[in-house]
Amino acid sequence: MASKQELRSEETKRSILAAAGNLFAVRGFDAVTMREIAKEAGCSHTTIYIYFKDKEALLHQLSMPPLLSLQERFETLLDQETLPDEQLKAISLEFIEFCLTHRNMYNLFFNVKSVRVDEEAPEMEINQVRNRLFAKLTGTVQGCLRLEARDERLLQYTRIYFFTLHGIVATYMNSEETVEQLMGRLMPTFQQAFEVLLVGLKQKAEGSAE
Repeated sequence: MASKQELRSEETKRSILAAAGNLFAVRGFDAVTMREIAKEAGCSHTTIYIYFKDKEALLHQLSMPPLLSLQERFETLLDQETLPDEQLKAISLEFIEFCLTHRNMYNLFFNVKSVRVDEEAPEMEINQVRNRLFAKLTGTVQGCLRLEARDERLLQYTRIYFFTLHGIVATYMNSEETVEQLMGRLMPTFQQAFEVLLVGLKQKAEGSAE
C-alpha cells in the first residue's frame, strides 16, 4: 500500500501534468514557462523540477501514452486481412477520430519539437513514434498505389494524403460538437474524400509510370 507521501507525490505529479496540458493547449508550448506551470499546478517553481527536468520531459509524459495507443490501433487495423484500400480508410478514420478526441492537444502531440517525417533516426523518442505512425501510413499508401519502396513519388503522395487528413482535423479543431457527433455526421464525407483522393493518386501514379 502506498504511503501518504507517495500518494501526495503522485497527486502533485498529476497536477503538474494537468496544468502543463492546459497551458500548452491554450497558449502554446513555446510561450509557457516552467514557473507558470508550477504556479498553475499549485506548487513551487523548485518542486516542479523534482518531477520534470524541463518542458520536453512534460511533452514526453503528456504525448507518449496516447501516441503509443494510436500506434497499437494502427497495428491492429493493419493486421486484419483486408485490401490495402480498406486498410487505408480504416487507419485514416482512426487517425481523425483520435485527433478530434484530443483536439486541444493535437498540436502538442504531432507538431511541437517535430522533425521531418523522412528522418531515419530522430533523437527524441516522441519523434520516433511520430515517424513510425507516418511510416505505417506510407506503407499502406504504397500497397494501394503498388509503388516500390524506393520510388520517390511514394513519400510525396503520402504527404499529400496526410495533408488531407490534417485539413480535416484542422477544420473541426474548434467545433463545439463532440467527437461522436462529428464522426456520426461526417463519416460518409470523410470516406468519400479518401476514395476521391485515392482515385486521383492511382491515376497519377499509373500515368507517371507510362
